[in-house]
Amino acid sequence: MVMMSDGRHTMTSFMLCTQLNYMAEENTLAPNCICLLKRHVTNILKDGRYVYIYIYIYIYIYIYIYIYIYNFLFICFCCSNLGFSRDFGKKASSAMPSTPGGGSKIVPIASLNPYQSKWTIRARVTNKSSIRTWSNSRGDGKLFSMEIVDESVSVLVFFVLLHISNVYYVSKGSLKIANKQYTSVKNDYEMTLNGESTILPCEDSSDVPMVQCDFVSIGDLEVKDKDSIVDVIGVCKSVDEVTRLTTKTNREVSKRTLNLMDMSGKMVTVTLWGEEAEKFDGSGQPIVAIKGAKLSDFGGRSLSASFSSTLMINPDIPEAYKLRGWYDKEGHAMDGQSLTEVKGGSGGGLTNWKSISDVKTEHLGHGDKGDYYTCIATIVYLRKENCLYQACPSQDCNKKVVDQQNGMFRCEKCDKEFPNFKYRLILSANIADYGDNQWVTCFQESAEAILGQNAAYLGQLKDSNEAAFDEVFQQANFNTFVFRNRVKLETYNDESRIKATVMDVKPVDHKEYSKRLIMSIRKLASQ
Repeated sequence: MVMMSDGRHTMTSFMLCTQLNYMAEENTLAPNCICLLKRHVTNILKDGRYVYIYIYIYIYIYIYIYIYIYNFLFICFCCSNLGFSRDFGKKASSAMPSTPGGGSKIVPIASLNPYQSKWTIRARVTNKSSIRTWSNSRGDGKLFSMEIVDESVSVLVFFVLLHISNVYYVSKGSLKIANKQYTSVKNDYEMTLNGESTILPCEDSSDVPMVQCDFVSIGDLEVKDKDSIVDVIGVCKSVDEVTRLTTKTNREVSKRTLNLMDMSGKMVTVTLWGEEAEKFDGSGQPIVAIKGAKLSDFGGRSLSASFSSTLMINPDIPEAYKLRGWYDKEGHAMDGQSLTEVKGGSGGGLTNWKSISDVKTEHLGHGDKGDYYTCIATIVYLRKENCLYQACPSQDCNKKVVDQQNGMFRCEKCDKEFPNFKYRLILSANIADYGDNQWVTCFQESAEAILGQNAAYLGQLKDSNEAAFDEVFQQANFNTFVFRNRVKLETYNDESRIKATVMDVKPVDHKEYSKRLIMSIRKLASQ
């Protein structure tokens, strides 16, 4: 509460919105200072008293007794023209647009507080979660959360059947203190809508912003705390295929990882979930903005876009245009330093380009954790002996089974016997580039990509047509791929050696490869 005077009238019915509390806490709004009150909302209490909630206040100057009297009167005259009277409150309030049907006056989200009884806001829906169910002693129900934004701030609300990007008039909701544990929105209050709430579409929406983001540079993520909620924007350098996971509650969920790079030259792995993972299209290396991503320290630094995050592809914002211009001009030729890979994590994306000779001369893999690198290399030899084995048919088990010689196959890991098995690949290959060669181990997915056939089909060929089986391996020789490998020093029978495992294999994008070669040539020429 604030008591103010314009030199003629003194009133105690002023309040600061919560966003302005810092002015009192930091002593910015001090006794005897002159203020320009730019915007307020008038509330009428049940007993007929007026309360003025101020949203924007500008501090002009501190007034002391020794200031010249005519300056004081001049400032008071200016303030009197602002009208600290009830009449001004009514005029200012009446200037605000009404909702369709002549309802309560439209107020900014920033002015909302639990002491208000009648209000209407006009805001755009910027994010919406999927419908969830709840159950407690009072019964069952459904809900979902969404974020809405107006020209002042954004807030979290609960309701059903509203569309992202549309603008609505919202009124008759209840406000309470927000639980910051479950939301990334920075407001102090959250709004709950029920059967008595009113929501009407708004056609005049040009001045309501699409979304408000406070972007953090990817390079600055290294100094952010674990579990921080951040807004990021970057170029999608690479993207993995969708995979499906089974949660502890036996629910299947889709997952996809992509790598974002910005003008800091740093790159971070982002995980998408559910519908966002399934429909994401990374072709053309789009600009991706994420509002409300959660920062993890898994494998260095990585991000996760949860159900409450907002994912925007090539958004119509200045930051996106600036980033696209930079990337098309020079950023496309940069490898990018991955924050996820630096700390020894899973090493997302095609980063840390090396030649095979570089891997050996730089002694990669000799540390406590494995090192990841990317190279372009050619298959020069495939060892087809013992490349297939009979594995447990269970979905999450790839352990080798033991033939019981009675039509059953036993898995020691699962402690079960099965009437069948599935074929799995573990392929040893020698790959070479212009300077050196290296033996690598390829497991199921990477081996199938190199051979161009799946393990089940290869198993049938091996049992029925040995010549056709050999031909598959002959056809795979001398093909060139982009390899993402992991190298690690391992000890077996007191002998230490570097083991290289293929984590991913892709066809060569000659356009991107040529761009990178040109940039390398320019760097060498400038030295």
